[in-house]
Amino acid sequence: MKQLEATPPLAIARGEGPWLIDTDGRRYLDAISSWWVNLFGHCNPRINAAIIDQLGIIEHVMLAGATHAPVVELSERLAKLTGLGHAFYGSDGSSATEIALKMSAHYWRNAGQVKKNEFISLKNGYHGETVGALSVTDIPLFKRIYEPLLRHSVQVPTPDARLAEAGESAEAFALRCADALEAHLAEHATTTAAFIVEPLVQGAAGMAMYHPVYLSRARELCDQYRVHLIADEIAVGFGRTGTMFACEQAAIQPDFICLSKGITGGYLPLSAVLTTDAIYAAFYDDATAKGFLHSHSYTGNPLACRAALAVLDIFESDGVIAANRDKSTQFTKILGEVVAHPRVRHFRQCGMIWAFEVAETAADFASHFHRLALAQGVFIRPIGNTVYVMPPYVMEAADITSLTQAILETLAQMETRK
Repeated sequence: MKQLEATPPLAIARGEGPWLIDTDGRRYLDAISSWWVNLFGHCNPRINAAIIDQLGIIEHVMLAGATHAPVVELSERLAKLTGLGHAFYGSDGSSATEIALKMSAHYWRNAGQVKKNEFISLKNGYHGETVGALSVTDIPLFKRIYEPLLRHSVQVPTPDARLAEAGESAEAFALRCADALEAHLAEHATTTAAFIVEPLVQGAAGMAMYHPVYLSRARELCDQYRVHLIADEIAVGFGRTGTMFACEQAAIQPDFICLSKGITGGYLPLSAVLTTDAIYAAFYDDATAKGFLHSHSYTGNPLACRAALAVLDIFESDGVIAANRDKSTQFTKILGEVVAHPRVRHFRQCGMIWAFEVAETAADFASHFHRLALAQGVFIRPIGNTVYVMPPYVMEAADITSLTQAILETLAQMETRK
């Protein structure tokens, strides 16, 4: 709260494509997609039209004893995209994590294995800030103060390629980290319900990127030791890593996939957890207690579902995945000037995500960089000493060129401060 006195919130009046426009008419490039949610720009006319149309039909009806066309169509299309045939809807990323964790533990209970109720996650992982989600999160800033409220979980080594030994490839390091996962499962599989992981990129860890072989090996180990694999694709789904879902790059199918953020293009709160026929079958019973007793008042909201359907329409009609691959190559070349900066370390890219560390930074680096970048017309928020770019997919080469120059100017001003 006190920090807001030094840096008051940016008063946004409207949005236009990749731009935020404040109450004084000043424009800011939304370089982080308003916390990774905006895919196709602010005030996208096709998403606007879908929501306006839905407003004249039905704004909301509960999914307890009722249904509606947008949620049915969305479920069918997500099932086709993921290969997972059953969807359960929530309101945000944290609620998706809660749903997946509860459903996994309840599955094992229904299967007669009541001791399988513990969870594994990656070191430095982030899965949300509600109590269950925070239990499998490993970011001390968010977690430490609430530790007495949280359930114990185990964190295994992260395959973050920045942590590899000198001369060790990202693939070799990922496999070495997978050995640690195997060692834990070999000893604790009988009490472990699920392993939850952010595929390919750990966002809150500073865009920690790793080799997809880790996911392949994790899938094999979860199968071997009969443990669920939960893919938290809340931040990385819907094209962020270069494929529709990050798990595709490891050619695996998780037992659960958690989706949110970009699912509605940044318009409305919505999350979904998709799972398999086998897990669904475990809850198919006459006894109410064996059903999955979890609910949200706005589950499967029609307006949010129509926004999500418009997002999927844009992916299909505009060939977004292929176009983004071309853009990512082009944008990486433009950002080459940043790579050459003497204080830049570990420059990396995965799909439409770019990140790097800045060496020799002060404790207030992130907030100071943010303020200086605002003066350059860029809305960007570093994580610690990690600067990252995760722009809307409607960004063009000229926008990235402007962003590159703004980052360089901001680094130059930080240099004089140092």
